[in-house]
Amino acid sequence: MSKPDLKEKTGKEAFPWHLGVFDAHCHPTDTMSSQDNVPNMKPRALTIMATRGEDQDLVRQAVSRYGLGQGDLENLGSQDHVDSSRRLVPAFGWHPWFSYQIFDDTSLPESGAQKPTAQEHYKSVLSPPPDDEEFLSSLPDPRPLSELLAQIRTNLESFPSALVGEIGIDRSFRLPMQWIEEDEEKRDPSLTPGGREGRRLSPYRVHIDHQRKILKAQLNLAGNMHRPVSVHGVAAHGIVLDTLKETWKGYEKELIGRRKARRRSNAAGAHGSEATLDAGIENQCKPMEPKPYPPRICLHSYSGPPDTLKQYLDPCIPASIYFSFSRLVNFSNGGEKAVAVIKAVPDDKILVESDLHSAGDRMDQLLEDMVRSVCEIKDWPLVEGVIQLAENWKRFISGAGRTNQPGKSDSEK
Repeated sequence: MSKPDLKEKTGKEAFPWHLGVFDAHCHPTDTMSSQDNVPNMKPRALTIMATRGEDQDLVRQAVSRYGLGQGDLENLGSQDHVDSSRRLVPAFGWHPWFSYQIFDDTSLPESGAQKPTAQEHYKSVLSPPPDDEEFLSSLPDPRPLSELLAQIRTNLESFPSALVGEIGIDRSFRLPMQWIEEDEEKRDPSLTPGGREGRRLSPYRVHIDHQRKILKAQLNLAGNMHRPVSVHGVAAHGIVLDTLKETWKGYEKELIGRRKARRRSNAAGAHGSEATLDAGIENQCKPMEPKPYPPRICLHSYSGPPDTLKQYLDPCIPASIYFSFSRLVNFSNGGEKAVAVIKAVPDDKILVESDLHSAGDRMDQLLEDMVRSVCEIKDWPLVEGVIQLAENWKRFISGAGRTNQPGKSDSEK
């Protein structure tokens, strides 16, 4: 496809928003007052994340107003899809930053063992174990994991196009301290409560084993309901990969050599086309079986090294792995590592995101900048790159879409 002749006043090629641009990961419900900007935004769709107890219902509310329906998703390739104001795709889940607020009741014996007290729970999942009574008393009552999973399941059932996210593991995160008067005075009332909101950081981190339990439970739920996931990983790329491997253990793809593949093909041909047709019909009618791993996984704002990337591209992995990149995270310190990784990601497995906490013009600009960066790094013509990224997002969300690429790539099977 040839490039358009139109140029922006800056001399850059005019950005082809009309072809459809898709944000794979953002947080507009962190600033609910920005919701009214959604109908006037330029992207065709925004994938919006829930992260904690305070925003699960806010994501539901936002999607009830501006969410894409299943029919809208099917018509996204058209400029005149059903309703241009409806552009949100929801994700429901608990971010690792808030995993400490959950206790694992699924592992309690059935013999009537009581749940731990709030202080017992927090001293067991935080490191070092806090002994600051004022800090401990400021923490919310922990919620049972079974309740969290039931809530996510209900939300997924309500929204057939919804993902599970944002979930993951973060080794760097430290809990914020309790509110003090000085911090309260600086508090921004427009922000959804529950986040850091400018508070000082404590010395306490969430035990990795606890984060892994919460992550794995949500991955299992996503697999059971055939939903894709958006995964956060900071200073924990090996741990994230190991946790994912645990979910698909025993389901790895079998790799066969070319000679064996030819023998199988010849044997199948000897049975005639009628048998092949019957088998195809049987497979189409067979319902999808629940699995313990998600069918599609997006590693959002992927910051891992190229070596870890290679492990995610192992052809034995039964899930489809996508890698998303943002200006805010991946290019905050120059982006040299991100450039190397983006070059190495298969063309049909790359996504773009804003990862911004407010809907509006800045989100549009961050997304445009990221698309231009990917096209430049990949040496893609802008128009073809926008089309490629759009097809990748559609495949990640629904599992369907084209796999033709502007450059050499591994296509999803």
